[in-house]
Amino acid sequence: MSDERDLDAVRQDIDAIDAQIQSLLADRARCAQRVAEIKLDDVRAARERGEPDSEVEFYRPEREAQVLRRIIERDAGPLEGPTVAHIFREIMSACLALERPLQVAYLGPEGTFTQAAALKHFGHAAICIPQVTIDTVFAEVESGNCNYGIVPVENSTEGMVSHTLDSFLDSPLKIAGEVEMRISHHLLVAPGTAPGDVTRICAHQQALAQCRNWLDTHWPRVEREAVSSNGEAARIAASTPGVAAVAGDMAAEAYTLERLAQHIEDQPDNTTRFLVVGRSEVPPSGRDKTSIVVSSRNKPGALFALLDPFRRNGVSLTRIETRPSRTEKWAYVFFIEFEGHLQDPAAQKIMRELEEQSILLKPLGSYPMAVL
Repeated sequence: MSDERDLDAVRQDIDAIDAQIQSLLADRARCAQRVAEIKLDDVRAARERGEPDSEVEFYRPEREAQVLRRIIERDAGPLEGPTVAHIFREIMSACLALERPLQVAYLGPEGTFTQAAALKHFGHAAICIPQVTIDTVFAEVESGNCNYGIVPVENSTEGMVSHTLDSFLDSPLKIAGEVEMRISHHLLVAPGTAPGDVTRICAHQQALAQCRNWLDTHWPRVEREAVSSNGEAARIAASTPGVAAVAGDMAAEAYTLERLAQHIEDQPDNTTRFLVVGRSEVPPSGRDKTSIVVSSRNKPGALFALLDPFRRNGVSLTRIETRPSRTEKWAYVFFIEFEGHLQDPAAQKIMRELEEQSILLKPLGSYPMAVL
């Protein structure tokens, strides 16, 4: 009997704590609504002063990164810091939706890893809108139809996504954040499909490359077809007999597919990085990255001259990638990422030096390093 009384007492404590959490969530939501009212009041006051209308920025990437970092740093358990931060990510998403739900364009269709990255970064209260191509993701944000977009930029197995890099050359958009996703692929088929029924395997070309060795070993004689996304591959598998898709959990759930095999990626730590793109520059968060595009004249030591300012100013590079120039034969542009923010004195000094010796210098934005 004492055990039952102890259990009832603990359950009563849980109920009381749940009520406190619910009350505090309501308080937080009301604060979010007040923030929205203050921002709108500022816009109306500016309009009355005859100042031009400006877009109200309800979402502040640097502010959210700071909040999530503090949650992880002060966590004392027993839940792990990232787990608690994921919970707060959803609370923040729901509160932001009271101000105005974010419209986020992503490389679709439904069920892609890009959609999963969008939900991880913005939370499930955001309205995620699938796009057919990376170009249309950029176009939807540039036009103002969507607040932000999210696109893949780099995979730990297959390297950079060149289409994303090329899109930045012509776009006025700024990078507003990054998301890292652990990528796990499955071989998916429509319910009732036997292994012997499979005559074709579809996936995005990056997914096929990330599973090449496994497919060569287990399905060497089956045709492989590259399609626009893993979500599209899952859609085809759901509607076409004999087709299997290489895709993830979201695609399996979205298209009601079964797993013939799980975790078929060649590298167990297979990870993809995504970039969040928006129309505004992001203030410093205290732990940032900066991306730029730079091109120099074709002469001996040109690359060294571009990189040496970073060494002399003690700034660490996190990525450098080369793409062909669109304006000159056998000329190249360099996509460079480095630690820090463009407002940092060291970064400003580096940018001045690069401007003196380059024929193209385009800052793509400073943004918080991935937190979750």
